[in-house]
Amino acid sequence: MSNQTIYALSTVYGKSGVAVIRISGNDVLDIIYQMTDIDISNIKARHAYFTSIKKKDSKELLDKAVLIYFKSPNSFTGEDVVEIQCHGSKAVLSSILKELSLFENIRLAEPGEFSKRAFYNKKMDLTEAEGLADLIDAETEAQHKYALQQMEGSLRNLYSSWRSELVKVLSYLEAYIDFPEEEISEDISKDVLNTVFKVEKEIKEHLKNNNVNERLRNGFRIVISGETNAGKSSLINAFAKRSAVIVSDIEGTTRDAIDINLDIEGYPVIITDTAGIRETDNPIEKQGIDIAKEKIQHADIVLALYDATKNKQSSFPILENYEGKVIYIANKIDKLSEVEKKNIEDFGHICISARFNIGISKLTKVIADILKDNFASTSNPLITRERYRIALEECLQNLQIFSLDKEIELAAEDIRLACREIGKITGNVEVDEILDKIFGSFCIGK
Repeated sequence: MSNQTIYALSTVYGKSGVAVIRISGNDVLDIIYQMTDIDISNIKARHAYFTSIKKKDSKELLDKAVLIYFKSPNSFTGEDVVEIQCHGSKAVLSSILKELSLFENIRLAEPGEFSKRAFYNKKMDLTEAEGLADLIDAETEAQHKYALQQMEGSLRNLYSSWRSELVKVLSYLEAYIDFPEEEISEDISKDVLNTVFKVEKEIKEHLKNNNVNERLRNGFRIVISGETNAGKSSLINAFAKRSAVIVSDIEGTTRDAIDINLDIEGYPVIITDTAGIRETDNPIEKQGIDIAKEKIQHADIVLALYDATKNKQSSFPILENYEGKVIYIANKIDKLSEVEKKNIEDFGHICISARFNIGISKLTKVIADILKDNFASTSNPLITRERYRIALEECLQNLQIFSLDKEIELAAEDIRLACREIGKITGNVEVDEILDKIFGSFCIGK
C-alpha cells in the first residue's frame, strides 16, 4: 500500500451549499498547519474548527470552512484524516484541490482508495467495504436496509464463524500430522465430522436463496407477457406513472424488450415490456417474440395480461411451465359489467384498467407481497455478490469430498482449501489480485 497522503472530493462535484474534501495520511497535520491558522500543537481530534482555508505560500484566502481532524487509528482509514467542509461552488473546490496538489508526497486518491486503506488497516473486512459501496448506491428501502446490515458486519460475522470452526478442525488434523504415531480419538473424530457436517449444511442453506439475494442489488425481473393489443405498454406506463413506452392500437408496435427500473414498496424491480406473442410472418416481429420468450424464462414474476373484453378466461400455453411465478391480469375492465368482473375475479385473476389506472394499486400490492415473501423465506444475511456465491460453492465442494478415511494430509488439505475460499470473501487470506477489482468500483472520494 502506498505511504503517500491522498486527498479527494467526497461529495458530488458541482454547485452545492456544502462540499467535503477528505485527506488521509502522514502529512495531514502539515497541511493543516500550512493552509489554516489552527495551532496543530493543541489540535483536538473530532473537534469542529471554523477556520480560513488559505494558499500555503501567499496565504491568499480560498474559503471559510469547517475542519475536523481524526487522529490515527480512530479514523475511517486508520490513518490521520482531516475533512474540510467548504462551500460547494466549483471555483472553491477547484482552488482548494489545486492547492492540495502542490504539496509534496500528496496525490489525488484513486477510486475506493480510502476504503482500501481502511481494509488494510483492519478497520473493515471486504464484506463491510462492499456493504458500504452498496449503501452509497442504494436507491430503495430494501437496498438501504440490507446494505446497512452488511456494512455493520452481518456477513462478516457469519462467514468468520464458519471459518473459525473449520480452522479448529484443521488444527486437530495438523496436530495428528505432526504426531503420526497418535491415532485420532473417537471423541475428536466425532467432533470433526459433526463440525464439518454442520458448516456444510449451513452453507447449503445460505446458497439456496442466492438468486433472491443477488436480485436485491440488481433488481427483481418482472416481465409483462400477453397477446398483441392486450395493453402491456399501457400497463408499464401506469407503473412508471409516465409515458415510458409507445402506446398504439396498431398490432406489433412493441418489437423489442423495454426495461423500466422502478421501486415497488422499497424493493428494486426491472419491469420489462415485451412484444405481443402471436403467429406472424414478420421476421423482425418474430425476433421480438423470441426475445419475449427468453425474458419470460429468466423472470422472477410474469404478469400474464389479456384483454378482458375478448378473452375472459385466457390461457397462456407458453406459461404452463412457469405457473409458480405467474400473475394473471384482466385488462380493460372499464368496459365490463360488475357481474363480468366478478366472474373473472373468481378465477383468481386481477382486474385492472391500465388506461384509467384502475386496480394498479392492488396489483402493485400483490407484487410487493411476493417480493416480501421471498425475503421472509431466508433468515441468514443475504449473498449480495457473485464472488461470495462462487467462493462458497468452492468451499462446499471441498467440504463434500472431505473424509477421515483419506490420508490425514489429504483430509487436512480439503479443510485448508475450504477455509481459504471463505477467507477470499472476507479478506483473511492474501487476495491482492481481487482488491483492485473490488475497490475500483467505488467513487473517488470513498
